[in-house]
Amino acid sequence: MHPMIIENSWKLALQNEFNQSYMQDLKTFLTKEKALGRNILPKASLYFNALNLTPLKNVKVLILGQDPYPTLGHAHGLAFSALDPIKPLPKSLQNIYKELKSDLNIDNQHTANLQPWAKQGVLLLNAVLTVEEGKANAHKNQGWEKFTDKIIQLVNETCSNVVFILWGASAQKKSKFIDESKHLIIKDPHPSPLSAYRGFWGSKPFSRVNSYLSAHHQPVINWQL
Repeated sequence: MHPMIIENSWKLALQNEFNQSYMQDLKTFLTKEKALGRNILPKASLYFNALNLTPLKNVKVLILGQDPYPTLGHAHGLAFSALDPIKPLPKSLQNIYKELKSDLNIDNQHTANLQPWAKQGVLLLNAVLTVEEGKANAHKNQGWEKFTDKIIQLVNETCSNVVFILWGASAQKKSKFIDESKHLIIKDPHPSPLSAYRGFWGSKPFSRVNSYLSAHHQPVINWQL
């Protein structure tokens, strides 16, 4: 968990966080888990993949997820994204793609890897950056949330006209860190099969993002993978 493996703009912005006691405690927790033989996902070199692919100054959209996929070979440090080949696609991602098809008539069913979005300025941030294989949410409340809250605050403070996509109740609690006078917040139900029917369908987040970016003279996102 060394800050040296983080892209430079993030490393500078977050350098004080790595010295905080909560981050030391988190490092100790992860070391102990590994010593107990538990498989931690994704691999350590990918913990900060979202930051490495989307430098701070490039952030145009922030999509907040919960934690990495707990299935071996899926997680690679980007929220909702998975390494190919993977069939069937994770259920939340299937629903994201269904809404994208409905919204912009784009079909991305052939891939689970959202890296091209990240390279265009879509920060695919999970609130918790690690998980134990086979146990969703196993690393909740170990310190990651404090770290990723800081990331949200940094985007809020240093960037302009960012679209924050907060799907589901836990993500929406993070809106307290966001100044709505300088950013757009999209709050809709989570795309998981448990909640998508509550209003995720028909919410058109992708066209809303591009309308907002266009209105603020920013290049739009090409959602086609």
